[in-house]
Amino acid sequence: MITAMSATAAGVTERDGIEDVRAADGTTWIRATDTTPDERQQLRETFDIDPLATEDVIDTVRPKTEEYPDYTFVLFKTARLAPGDTAFRDEVETTPVGLFVGSDWLVTLSVTPVEAVERVWGLVHDGRLNDDTGADRIAYRVIDGMVEGYFDVLDELEDGIETIEEAVVTPTDTEVLESINEIRRELLSFRRLLWPSREAIGVLARGDAAGIRPDSEKYYRDVYDHLVQLVELTVTYRDLASGARDIYLNTLSQSTNEVMKTLTVVATVVLPLTLVTGLYGMNFETMPELAWPLAYPAVLLGMVVVVVILVAYFKRERYI
Repeated sequence: MITAMSATAAGVTERDGIEDVRAADGTTWIRATDTTPDERQQLRETFDIDPLATEDVIDTVRPKTEEYPDYTFVLFKTARLAPGDTAFRDEVETTPVGLFVGSDWLVTLSVTPVEAVERVWGLVHDGRLNDDTGADRIAYRVIDGMVEGYFDVLDELEDGIETIEEAVVTPTDTEVLESINEIRRELLSFRRLLWPSREAIGVLARGDAAGIRPDSEKYYRDVYDHLVQLVELTVTYRDLASGARDIYLNTLSQSTNEVMKTLTVVATVVLPLTLVTGLYGMNFETMPELAWPLAYPAVLLGMVVVVVILVAYFKRERYI
C-alpha cells in the first residue's frame, strides 16, 4: 500500500498517486507499507531508486547509510522484545525501515506498519510540527522515534537483570541460570543491532550525506549520542548479567561445598564406629572381651565417647 502527501507552509495536501509528486510544491512524503513487487517497481521508476536498495529493505540486511546521486538511503530497524521460536522465552524482534531522503521528497518503505512512521505521519498530516518539515527533518523524527523504542527494550532487559540479581542468592532455583543466559543472549543480539545503527547515523551526523542540510546535522548528532549511550548501557548490562552468572555459580558451588562438608563430618564420625563394630563382628573363637559381662555396655559407652569427642572437635574447628 502506498500513500502520499505534500507538506508546505500553507498546509498538507493528500495525494492519491505518486505520478505527479515530483512536481508538487513543498516536501512530498510517500509512505509505502507491505508493498507488492509492482508497487516497488513504481517507486523505483518515479524516484530513480536503485533496485538493490529496495531489496535490502525486504531482505532485512544490517542497518546502513548509502549515498546516491539524487538521494540518501538509510536502512534502520525497529526493535522490541517478543516471544521467539527459539528455546528462549523472548528475543529481540526487528522490523526494517528504508528511508530514501531526497532534496524535497521522502520515501519510507517497510514490510509492516511501523509505529514511529505512523506517529510522525500523523503529526505532519495534522500540521502539528512547528519546526521545518523538510525531508531530512521528517526522516530525523522517524529515526528518533525508533531509537526511543530501543530505550524501551533496554528498560525491559534491565528489569530482567534486577530480577535475576535478586534470585542468584537462591542456588536451588534451576531456572536462574537459564534466565541469565537468555538475558545475555538478548543483550548480545541487541548490541549487534546497535553497532551498525550507530555507524549509519554517524554518516548523517557528520554531514557526509548530501541529502542532509547543515542545520539538520545537529538533530542527527543527538540521535547518534543516544545510540552511543545505548551501546554503553548494553555493554554495562551484559557485564552485570555475566557478574550475576558468576555469583550464581559461586553460590551454587558454596552450597555444594557446605553439603559435602556435612557429609564428610558424618562419614568421619561414623568411620570409627564402623571400625569397632567391624572388629567385634569378626568370627574368631577366642576374643577376650566376648567373655566379659560388661563388654557390650563398655563398647557402646566407648562409641558414644568417640562421637562426643569428634563432634566437639569439629565444632571447635567450625566445621559444623
